Amino acid sequence: MKYAYYPGCSGHGTSVEYEASTRAVCNALNMDLVEIEDWNCCGSTPAHSVSHELSAALSARNLLQAAKTGADCVISPCPSCSSNLKMARWRMQNAEFKAKTDELLDAPTPANADGGADLMETYSVLQAIVENVGVDAIARRVTYPLEGLKVVTYYGCLLSRPAKVAQFDDPENPVSLDNVMKALGAEVLPFALKTECCGAAMGIPDVNIPGSLSGRILDTARAVGAEAVITACPLCHMNLDLRQRQAARISGKAFFGLPVFYYTQMIAYAFGLSREAMRLDKLAVNPYPLLDKIAARREARMAEALKTAGAAS
Repeated sequence: MKYAYYPGCSGHGTSVEYEASTRAVCNALNMDLVEIEDWNCCGSTPAHSVSHELSAALSARNLLQAAKTGADCVISPCPSCSSNLKMARWRMQNAEFKAKTDELLDAPTPANADGGADLMETYSVLQAIVENVGVDAIARRVTYPLEGLKVVTYYGCLLSRPAKVAQFDDPENPVSLDNVMKALGAEVLPFALKTECCGAAMGIPDVNIPGSLSGRILDTARAVGAEAVITACPLCHMNLDLRQRQAARISGKAFFGLPVFYYTQMIAYAFGLSREAMRLDKLAVNPYPLLDKIAARREARMAEALKTAGAAS
């Protein structure tokens, strides 16, 4: 398939490691990405808090630009971006809403037979990988398995919600990230807070909100025995990784010291892709001691396997 790629604002700024690892992994999985020309901000949270029509118009313009690529669908790594794009398409199925939104655009969106907007389907990159490429294809590509690594997967609020719009995974107990990590060889631990809010952008008006919410998530992850947290959202990653010391202080806990990885970084690592593909240097919590531990475990298992094979012969 050919994918119109919408990187979103954070991909070119605060989450360049997510952007780099996403492109590298998609390339390794033979996913043909064509970045949308002259894309604009999707509106994210601020726009729809002001006007649903404004939010839809911002995303609709991106979908119109995406149609020019000749791609089969639109994908975005950011859950907030993909949710906004999906929401715009869903809301504009209503002819009256479409008409109001079209007033904000340079040209009206094409109409379908029911009078709603005829716009391209949108998926998150995770959804495209899971549904179009498949977890088995990921498992076959693994060169350096993550055996022995204990992780919790954190989905956040938007990857599978609202269910009628997201049309992906289970809104309360999603398992797509779990299945990807298992395909890489990791042990995925049960985690009751996988879809709880991290505080999102509330850190702007009040740091105590994401501090306490993210602190609870990290504390629970540590309590169940996780060595790392895996996520797919730039804002969630910021709260859990960059603000981890702040979260510990606000929640009254000792520093958690839990590396927080984008799932694409873990795929890139297991595939044996380059350091440039993973951009681990961008993580706030030092990931290298844990990765060294994974490598040491793998080498020990290989040595034991060779020893057993030698004894058998």
